[in-house]
Amino acid sequence: QRMLTRQLRELEADGLVERTVYREVPPRVEYALTDVGHTLDSLTEQLDAWGRWYRDTVRREAPAGPAAST
Repeated sequence: QRMLTRQLRELEADGLVERTVYREVPPRVEYALTDVGHTLDSLTEQLDAWGRWYRDTVRREAPAGPAAST
C-alpha cells in the first residue's frame, strides 16, 4: 500500500496522473491520466502486447516450478 501511494504521488508530481479526492465516508480517491499521461498510450499498448506474447509463447515453453530457475 505504501509503495503504491508513493508511486502514484510521483506520477502526480510528474504531471502524468491527476488525483481527485471525494470528501465522503469512507474517504475515496480516484486517479486519472492527464493529457500528458495519455501521450504514453501507444507505449503502454506495445508493452501490453509484448506481455501477452511473452505469456503465451515464452512462459508456455518454459518448465514450471522452482527447479526452472536453477
